[in-house]
Amino acid sequence: MPPQMILAVMASGPGSHVASWLHPATQADAGIDIRNHMRVAQLAEAGLFHLYFVADTPAARTSNLEAYSRMPLFMNQLEPITLLSALSAVTSRIGLGGTASTSFYEPYNLARLFASLDHMSHGRAAWNIVTSANDFAARNFGQDKLAPHGERYERATEFTELMLKLWDSWEDDAFINDRARGLTFEPAKQHAVDHDGKHYRLHGALNLQRSPQGRPVIIQAGASDTGMDFAARFAELVFGANATAAESRAFYDQLKARLPKFGRSTADMRLLAGMPTIVAETEQEAEDQFQTLQALIQPMVGRMRLGMDLEADLSDLPLDEPVPEELIPSSANLHKKFFDSIVHMIRVEKLTLRQMYMRYERGRSTIRGNPARIADILEEWFKAGACDGFMLTFPLLEEGLGVFVRQVVPELQRRGLFRTEAPESTLRTQLGLARPKHPAAA
Repeated sequence: MPPQMILAVMASGPGSHVASWLHPATQADAGIDIRNHMRVAQLAEAGLFHLYFVADTPAARTSNLEAYSRMPLFMNQLEPITLLSALSAVTSRIGLGGTASTSFYEPYNLARLFASLDHMSHGRAAWNIVTSANDFAARNFGQDKLAPHGERYERATEFTELMLKLWDSWEDDAFINDRARGLTFEPAKQHAVDHDGKHYRLHGALNLQRSPQGRPVIIQAGASDTGMDFAARFAELVFGANATAAESRAFYDQLKARLPKFGRSTADMRLLAGMPTIVAETEQEAEDQFQTLQALIQPMVGRMRLGMDLEADLSDLPLDEPVPEELIPSSANLHKKFFDSIVHMIRVEKLTLRQMYMRYERGRSTIRGNPARIADILEEWFKAGACDGFMLTFPLLEEGLGVFVRQVVPELQRRGLFRTEAPESTLRTQLGLARPKHPAAA
């Protein structure tokens, strides 16, 4: 059988577009409604999706509230691991992935949380590693601002290595529950962690047995050189954010080229390309839906969105003039990929501020059209080797996902590009990733 694509959906409350909450087709408080999450997760599972993914930042915004009140980014939403634990009880096949920052957890605490989720879901957990990208979060954890980019990744490397060791605290067959011998576990099969490093000191073992997957699937999305090295070292599922299939393939090729340095092969990694998607009966209906959302973007929100990722204050600039180049910082400390795209619009395309924020809200990269057109685009990327599948986002989440499941999934299946059944198995099995052997295994 020829390769088939992986599909994931990002849970984004009302939708992925910055103005989705203003659209009458959405539920404005979807992010905190567990019933909404249950419906969407079950809808994705019925559509045979591989993964339901929840992004997160551990912070409310506490300044510029007038602008944030018009764009509730990561505001009023459920904590991911709590949410995914609840969803594990109402789903049985779809993977459950969530973001948790290495900058604000302790390794033992987070290893235990994700190991518990993996047990509760019978092997469907995935951890998206981030180092965080805003100072609002830093101030919640006793820091004035985030550490520099390189230092955050240095900390994340030590953190992740500890997570892997903690998930191997016990051999697979350590817990025997032998009533005849009066023995719960084999003492010799515990492997406590003894670590005294630059950022962490830890001595101990998890207090639950090795999880169904051996360890949760590890996700990462860094696009800087440091982030790509980190992905090549640890990531099994990578989220890409490239605008074209050619750019995505080049990015994937760079990632693959780094794998041997860390003793890994291409069989150890999958890439999902980010793909904002609008499906409608006709091309014009899809375009009309997109333009309706674009028209709902409030200028205050557009300024703020660009300013956040450019790491510059754009609040006093005229909307219909280019952004002065002298406002561009010398380098990015937060999201390098997004920073670089904004710099390109300023220096190369010479766009006005209004043109920039309209473009930035996924105008260039949102694919839109009828089911056959959407399937054509996904097939083109997949067959070009640009990715192994897609992280789909929907500007109007529940409605958009429903149309995709009903109309695009059957078209992909007809072309032999997507599976026609999903087994009750671990997420690793569904992604074609090997279950890691315990280091003590023969």
